[in-house]
Amino acid sequence: MFSAQSMGREVVVAVTNGKLEFGPWEQIFYGEFDGYRAKRVLVKVIEE
Repeated sequence: MFSAQSMGREVVVAVTNGKLEFGPWEQIFYGEFDGYRAKRVLVKVIEE
């Protein structure tokens, strides 16, 4: 499961056996274009 976006606020990545599960061309990059500000990180765990 992966939600790909060119620019956006969130990303969904599957984790299997403690490792991020990316396809052959998938990566996560972080870019900040509007200056420094406080940030909040939310991690949501959904088990099957």
